[in-house]
Amino acid sequence: MGGRLLRRLVRRVRRVTRGRVREHLPAEVDGECVFCRIVDGRGEASVVAESDGAVAFLDLQPVTPGHVLVVPRTHAAGLADVDDADGAAVWALARRVAAGLRAAGLADGVNLLLADGAVAWQTVWHVHLHVIPRRRGDGLRLLAAWTRPGRARLDAIAEHIRAAVA
Repeated sequence: MGGRLLRRLVRRVRRVTRGRVREHLPAEVDGECVFCRIVDGRGEASVVAESDGAVAFLDLQPVTPGHVLVVPRTHAAGLADVDDADGAAVWALARRVAAGLRAAGLADGVNLLLADGAVAWQTVWHVHLHVIPRRRGDGLRLLAAWTRPGRARLDAIAEHIRAAVA
């Protein structure tokens, strides 16, 4: 990222956060995963929906009103640790929650976000899918340096990924 762009980004973050850095809540309570405690009913949460494989509850620090986290009932630290059945359960419950947010009048659309790893802003090491309700003019922005690499570069990257996925 260029120096000028980085300075603009830092100024924007300071303006949006009024100089405050978001305080993260503890990921563990008494050495236990906070989301596992919620799943088994020993942790406080505002649960909005449940299924056999997943639980959905309100985020304690929402970016928009109605921001929900969907977690698998089985502990999995990151995306690579989630088995297919649990992943499907999380996705299915997220779809139900998104429909519920729309039906409740809290969203005209949703963003889904899964932060996998510290560099991706994961702070609780129990995989979780954010269902973020969106309304026109809600002020939520994704600041990024979008690029247009061209077809040849995209094809080269795709080939590299295909080889690793195989």
